[in-house]
Amino acid sequence: MRVYSSHKELLKSLGNNKSIGLVPTMGSLHKGHLSLIQRAVRENKEVIISIYVNPTQFNDKEDLKKYPRNLDNDLKLLNNINNVLVYTPSDSDLYGQDEKSKKYNFGDFMNIMEGKQRPDHFDGVATIVEKLFKIFTPDNAYFGEKDFQQLILIKSLAEKLNPDLNAELPSIANESNPNLNAELPNMGGQPNTELDAGLNQNIPNSNQQQQ
Repeated sequence: MRVYSSHKELLKSLGNNKSIGLVPTMGSLHKGHLSLIQRAVRENKEVIISIYVNPTQFNDKEDLKKYPRNLDNDLKLLNNINNVLVYTPSDSDLYGQDEKSKKYNFGDFMNIMEGKQRPDHFDGVATIVEKLFKIFTPDNAYFGEKDFQQLILIKSLAEKLNPDLNAELPSIANESNPNLNAELPNMGGQPNTELDAGLNQNIPNSNQQQQ
């Protein structure tokens, strides 16, 4: 296990032409995370585990402060896993001064349910996922259990940013409405031009990050 707080230093350690697996987390690791990580290790030559509590997806600053953090324990859990690179950045390694989350257009679907209750939450989630995808350009990305809307968001982002990226997600079928997936916008049908335009702004790719 190797631990990095700088994405530039981590990128320098990556081997050439090796498959990269990315496991994004917000820490407080548990058995579900470890299962994903072990799968990533089996399926990739290099595995990056990010441990970062992303501030832009919190509407309430008090919720951000209260979010559980236990990096020492997380690193202990990961210590016996070979071939993993752990990325534990500060805010300044990922965000510029006073940088806010980007604005995305995922359609009206993101304005209902949790999106309605937590304005800008999904923009924050999409912003950090896009940053990690662009910095590390993984071949495979592994996500644990999330709410239904976040799964749709991540799947859509992965398809738009890199069609060759394999985003491993829990099943997104809604058990109460198994036909719901067919009703979702911009999931392989007509392109979302506003989303496409937004993805090409502000966030440099991995080559630019290293300059």
